[in-house]
Amino acid sequence: MKRMKLTFLLALLALGFLKAQTPAINLLSHISGGISQHQIDTIFSRAQFFPDNTQLSVAVIENGEVKFYGVIRENDSLKYTNNSQNAFEVGSITKVFTSTLLANMVVSGKISLEDKINAVFPVEFKDGIEISYKQLANHTSGLPRLPSNMGAGGNLDPKNPYKYYDEKALLDYLSAHLALEYEAGSKSNYSNLGTGLLASALKYNSGLSFDKMAEDWVFDKYDMKNSTLNENDVAGILIKGRNPEGEITPVWSLSALTGAGGILSTAEDLTKFLLAQFNPENKELALTREKTFEDNPGMDIGLGWMIIKRKDGAKWYWHNGGTGGYTSFMAVDLEKKSGVVVLSNLSAYHPKSRSIDDLGFALMRSLK
Repeated sequence: MKRMKLTFLLALLALGFLKAQTPAINLLSHISGGISQHQIDTIFSRAQFFPDNTQLSVAVIENGEVKFYGVIRENDSLKYTNNSQNAFEVGSITKVFTSTLLANMVVSGKISLEDKINAVFPVEFKDGIEISYKQLANHTSGLPRLPSNMGAGGNLDPKNPYKYYDEKALLDYLSAHLALEYEAGSKSNYSNLGTGLLASALKYNSGLSFDKMAEDWVFDKYDMKNSTLNENDVAGILIKGRNPEGEITPVWSLSALTGAGGILSTAEDLTKFLLAQFNPENKELALTREKTFEDNPGMDIGLGWMIIKRKDGAKWYWHNGGTGGYTSFMAVDLEKKSGVVVLSNLSAYHPKSRSIDDLGFALMRSLK
């Protein structure tokens, strides 16, 4: 998911085969969409070098009020577009929702964060390694970023790299290949494998599919009508993903690791989820935001959420995501009742993909 590098794409970048993008003409200034001119200028400054056909769907929450602003690059110009109800693949933002499902089961008394996941799987874990739910949700399990048997036998599609990694392959990994890169609990290293494994553990524990849990416990609960794990459900409103050259590329199928990045959603739906964070009575969302590990003096980790501790005392709960055709960002500040969503069909492999994070944080700073 987030920033996973594929060898052939790195080679293309190193050799300079990706076309240099000329700056776009700014046609945004006369349309406010409710956001400030400063925020429009902030969007333009980050998006001016994106390929043609790139879209951004931006939502800004200020003092609990939501404003949407869409941008599309066409014919070397950046123009306003109304795309708040269009779907994008959100990549690793999915991890926040997977942890929300975990929190739901903890709050309801079905499991504890410290419980080991081993008991619910139909295979014995190699070398008797034990892993807890919390370690998977805060990336302290010791697991590598990706399973070592991914792509075994050449079974790998560069345009859709997780597609063939099914439940059989995951169980084979656990029983025959499982190995930790560091002592569990000693540090936090980002792991797509870990969150994918968490989703599988929740599935085995509940007896429900990950899709069913997400639909019943999150999407329906928070009125996220256009959020799904099934591309066909949003085929009519989906903004097509683009590769680094701006050409259409498929939505990734996350298969056994879908809990790490398989959700498609809209800016409108994600703002509903962020607004729900402001409800102090919501115990499951509050649990996901509790500090479970200190990554460094400026960053804590909750369950799914990354937590920035700002010098002014504010806390920003955030996550981002990236796939072959999309890059995304989501953040919320509870005290200010503010937040930002940025969805795009800019490839995570594009040289400017980190501009999406930069834009998200810049918009958060603009919310005084």
